Amino acid sequence: MADEICPNKCRPTRPVDRRRHNIIIQRLRTTNDPSSSLSSSSDCEDDDQQQQQQQLQPPPSVNVSDQKKIKMTKTPPDSSNSGRISQEEEEEEEEEEEELVDDDDDDEDDCDEEEERLEEGLSASNYGWVSLCGRRRAMEDAVALVPSLLKCSSTTTGNGGGCDYYGVYDGHGGSAVAHACRERLHQVIKEEVEVETMMRRIVGGVVDWEKVMERGFGRVDEEVRERGVEMESINSVGSTAVVALVNRKRLVVANCGDSRAVLSRGGAALPLSHDHKPDRPDEMERVEAAGGRVVDWYGCRIFGVLATSRSIGDQYLKPYVISVPEVIVKERTEEDEFLILASDGLWDVMSNEVACKMVRKCFECARLRDDERRSSAKDDAAESSSGGGGGCSCCSSSGESAPAEAAAMLAELALARGSKDNITIVVVDLFINKPS
Repeated sequence: MADEICPNKCRPTRPVDRRRHNIIIQRLRTTNDPSSSLSSSSDCEDDDQQQQQQQLQPPPSVNVSDQKKIKMTKTPPDSSNSGRISQEEEEEEEEEEEELVDDDDDDEDDCDEEEERLEEGLSASNYGWVSLCGRRRAMEDAVALVPSLLKCSSTTTGNGGGCDYYGVYDGHGGSAVAHACRERLHQVIKEEVEVETMMRRIVGGVVDWEKVMERGFGRVDEEVRERGVEMESINSVGSTAVVALVNRKRLVVANCGDSRAVLSRGGAALPLSHDHKPDRPDEMERVEAAGGRVVDWYGCRIFGVLATSRSIGDQYLKPYVISVPEVIVKERTEEDEFLILASDGLWDVMSNEVACKMVRKCFECARLRDDERRSSAKDDAAESSSGGGGGCSCCSSSGESAPAEAAAMLAELALARGSKDNITIVVVDLFINKPS
């Protein structure tokens, strides 16, 4: 399965407070041992020498769990100084408790900021994906999922919140270029958007998404070419790419190759990309104008080799195979239901309409289950309040797994229909993030 690039909202562990540990260890070293009165004077002198040698050494590190053990097993201080030491200890413990409270507040603030950042775009649970090797010997597909890639800006997103990024990459000849796209393409697009935004603030207007995507895809293609100088084997490796930027105002889809993006709007399947096949009239004309040939060898291919006319990589077929994407921008409406991005392992055996129909049924079933769970949870709560059986508040569900279930179902159906390629599918639920 291809790796997923997706940040999780996890609270980081608190770093070890070295100052607090050193105070505890120093306190233990300066504490008198109550059993010392039973030992001889020579033993006391040896202990004093050992204690002096230990004080010259750097204090060892102590973890948080050892602190509690040390505080519980600490020997009592001398009776002559017990009042002063106990008062100092209480003051230090109060300071430590205040620091812990401040640290907890800081961690909660960080998590709140992370939640607000994710809420600017789409929630991290509104998409599902699957990536299968299928009947191929090797897995050459890759997928990238980056919530809130772009922050909220009227210039970039039209006040529609942060943009989430979804990308499907179908490699051929190997997985190196698909992995390069997975690691770099979203970062390069983000950089290009930031540059374009700065320019638009100076000259006015909104982001030209076609130029942004063209520059981004071109930069990654150039990076792959530079790697090909060092690795000759990568010159014959390439990858298609279909990416989508989604927020509450619009959808931006860029496609290079024969992967595909389809939007379900008002019960109808609306294609947001067009496959770059060598037998497409405009693509065949472009290839032949550049001096290339389209040969029918188990299907139309560039020089009888490559079954797509656009891709990232494939340096040995330049300039006939280009990396320029086609970009489609759609404004969001209330009728938007979901978005499907998939490699040709799905589309070779399934039409847009059938795929949308299956996902729609899966979503409907998930919402029915959610309604039943919520109603049963209310009934259980009513019984518990009236002295009946106990209810479970965790039974309610928001259908977060519906996109994942839909993606898995499409993959299983593609395999049942005889798909012989790698299958990678991303399903984005747009119903829970309607346009504002």
